[in-house]
Amino acid sequence: MKARGITTYALIYKYGINPRTIHNLRHNQSITMFTLERLCMILKCDPNEVISFKEDPE
Repeated sequence: MKARGITTYALIYKYGINPRTIHNLRHNQSITMFTLERLCMILKCDPNEVISFKEDPE
């Protein structure tokens, strides 16, 4: 977001991203594929730049 010059405020008020979604992203909680797609369109990036997959330690 910083590299693209888009703030959290802009995501919420300009692009209509729910504040709860921002909270989920910041706390490594789940988001929907729809939200991921929207974020990628807004930020002009690939999903790998927004999320990463890690194995749960057993």
